[in-house]
Amino acid sequence: MAGYTDCIRRWAADARYAGHLANPDGVGEVGLGEEEAGRRLAVRFALRLRQNRIEQVRYQVFGCGFTLATCAVMAHLAEGSRLEDAQGLNAAQIDAVLEGLPDERGYCATLAVEAFQAALAAARTKTGTLTRNLPQAPEHGARVTLSDPLYQTLMAGEAPRSVPPEDRHLFACLLAVAAQETSRPFVALGWTEINMQEVLDTFFPRFDSAHFRDRSAPAERPLPQPNEAVLPLLMNYLPQDGDRQQTAPAVWLAKAMAARSAHPGHLWVAMGLFERPELTAAIRRHLPALAAANHQGMRWKRFVFKQLCDLQGGLLCPSPDCGVCSDYPLCFPTEEPPRSAD
Repeated sequence: MAGYTDCIRRWAADARYAGHLANPDGVGEVGLGEEEAGRRLAVRFALRLRQNRIEQVRYQVFGCGFTLATCAVMAHLAEGSRLEDAQGLNAAQIDAVLEGLPDERGYCATLAVEAFQAALAAARTKTGTLTRNLPQAPEHGARVTLSDPLYQTLMAGEAPRSVPPEDRHLFACLLAVAAQETSRPFVALGWTEINMQEVLDTFFPRFDSAHFRDRSAPAERPLPQPNEAVLPLLMNYLPQDGDRQQTAPAVWLAKAMAARSAHPGHLWVAMGLFERPELTAAIRRHLPALAAANHQGMRWKRFVFKQLCDLQGGLLCPSPDCGVCSDYPLCFPTEEPPRSAD
């Protein structure tokens, strides 16, 4: 996740339009049903009309800093506008004012728009309150599978006796997903070229790195830039009492997590793993202190960025009490036990 930009932070802290509106002409709600309160993001907009204009807008948010920012922008764009113009307000306009939301947070703008448009419809039709529900986005599937040619080639090679098969699987997945993006996969994994050669020597000793250059080159696009604070945070969790043979895989994993956390969507998907629990298992093996710190089982990308948030004094954390936060099921999923990689 790219995190909060200065622009998004400013809008999230802008409370000019936040709060309750007495005697509104219309109220629109998203995700505030009795069975949903406390379980998912929620937004409420209230409007007061005067003739053909929106005289006043107020919103209430039960969600993260991105949602606060999108609602503040939505209210700013709407207040004082003509009704016909307000009907055309959309998520793209919010995104433009915020100078670009992270891809995985685009739905926050949709929440604001849906709640506002419901309030506008309620005001125009004099129906009081309208509630809308957003469809749940499907999970992104694995990018690397058993049928991936590079994964197959890596895993088919001779396995060193001292290397656990789950680690060969982990680093084969990382190399395979990175090779989908660039002919220099070490760049996409936050490694140096020396790191990649060390990984190959350790887990896939007969694999020639020239194979990456010889493959059909992927259509390369600029790689997302990682948050520079993520890697130092993860490196603080490196084992302190292990020898180099133990800590080197931890360093490679930490670097890969930092680099892949810049990609939209789930971290386990960005790392090329088959299933979500495989990431937790890898962290337990190589970064046990990090695994212990996440004692509530929060999703790893969210946990890492919450750690950064805490280091900054808790600025824009979703909630001071995770137990009642509407993001709770997004942060704390139910994980199935990992299946064998082979």
